[in-house]
Amino acid sequence: MSTSIKRRIFLKGSLAAGAVSVAVGAGLLTPRAVLAAWPTDAFSAKAVPDALSALNGSDTSEESTEITIKAPDIAENGTVVPITVETAMPGVERIAILSANNPFPLTSAYDLGANALGYISTRIKMAKTGDVIAVVKAGGKLYSARKGVKVTIGGCGG
Repeated sequence: MSTSIKRRIFLKGSLAAGAVSVAVGAGLLTPRAVLAAWPTDAFSAKAVPDALSALNGSDTSEESTEITIKAPDIAENGTVVPITVETAMPGVERIAILSANNPFPLTSAYDLGANALGYISTRIKMAKTGDVIAVVKAGGKLYSARKGVKVTIGGCGG
C-alpha cells in the first residue's frame, strides 16, 4: 500500500472521528436517549409473570396457535440456542422471548414497526431444560406459545 493511500485513509478517519466528536459535543448524538427506554425491570425480573408485567403492563396472555416457535428439541449447547418466532397476526407491536427456567427469564424483546412482519430469529442462552415462551403483543392484547427444549450441557447457569 503506497504512502499516499495510507495518508488518505488516515485523513478520512480523522475527519469522521472529528465529525462524530462535534455531533456528540453539540448534543446531536446522545446514547443515553437511546437507552432511556430500556425496560430494566423486565430484564431483571426473576419470574415469568413479573417480567411480562414489567414489559407489557400485564402478565395475562392467551394461548395462540397462530404463533410458531422453531427451536431444537434438544439443545446440545445451552449458550447458543437458535430460536425463531413467527406469526401472521395483524398489527404485531412486540415479540418477546422468555426461557422459563432461566434466573432472569426475559431473553429478548423486539418492538416492531407498523409494516414489519411478525418474524424474529435469534439465539438465546438457556440455563437448563425448560419451556421457551414467545409472547406476541398485537392489537393491545397478549398472545403466547410454548415449546419445550432440553438442554444437555453448557447452559448459562454452568
